[in-house]
Amino acid sequence: MSVSLEQAALDYVAMRRSFGYKLHGHDRLLADFCARLSCAGLTAVTVDAAAAWAVAPARSDAWHAERLSVVRGFATYLRGLDHRSEVPPRDVIGHRRRRVPPHIYTDDEIGALMAQARDLTPPLRAATFETLIGLLAVTGMRSGEALRLNSDDLDLTTGTIAIVATKFNKSRIVVAHPSTRAALARYAALRDERWPLRPDAAFFVSNSGARLSPSSLYAGFGQLLDQTGLTPPPGARRRRPRPHDLRHSFAVATMLDWYRADRDVAALLPSLSAWLGHAQPKDTYWYLSAVPELLAVASDRVHTRRTHRR
Repeated sequence: MSVSLEQAALDYVAMRRSFGYKLHGHDRLLADFCARLSCAGLTAVTVDAAAAWAVAPARSDAWHAERLSVVRGFATYLRGLDHRSEVPPRDVIGHRRRRVPPHIYTDDEIGALMAQARDLTPPLRAATFETLIGLLAVTGMRSGEALRLNSDDLDLTTGTIAIVATKFNKSRIVVAHPSTRAALARYAALRDERWPLRPDAAFFVSNSGARLSPSSLYAGFGQLLDQTGLTPPPGARRRRPRPHDLRHSFAVATMLDWYRADRDVAALLPSLSAWLGHAQPKDTYWYLSAVPELLAVASDRVHTRRTHRR
């Protein structure tokens, strides 16, 4: 190999990030891994060296598997440059990462959160949280995407919202229902009345007129969860609901509506994936196994169709 392992690691991370992957901390981890190889006198990745490095910190199997996964990606890249590079098998650590099912909000729960938001003070904070929660619920956009919206990204006349250069550097347009458009216009009017000259062009702002931060969103949302009784009780083996779960709830509600209307869900799913900005339809199919109600409706559809064919 014509370049050092350290330089190859830098090139690998830069290449992946150019495709839109965040890879937070991967450069640091790979630098540590390459230093470990160098100390051992190795000039190529081996399965034994990768496994030993992955489990070196005495932490959980999940963390060890995550470290190994970072090395697997790098080793796969190296394999194209140096045939001596060994790619560690996925099961070396013996841990399989599982996605935790999301909290699927009911219409009543969303209504309760928005009603509770109206009681926040001062009025601008109340309007910000009520409008933001409503927007997430009816569009399925990511909470980070909503926080990054600028006023110019929304056309309140046509109801189009441009979500620019988001995850995987993808951009898309979503169209708001007239009632959502009216709510956004009311919020914009209140915001501009309070802050006619704002520090930046953000659509959703804090009490100071600056862009609403993720930490402020999570803190305020947590307060609303507590006040509406949606926080799991101590000792409950359930994850605390998140703003991001509003996105999951939108996807599930859309698919449930399609199934109940006897629509061709398989044919419609790519359009839902595009609307949500998923990298591929399989990310949307995951909801079938993650949400029991959705799986039950889908299974009932299959059973009914098989019965009719007999």
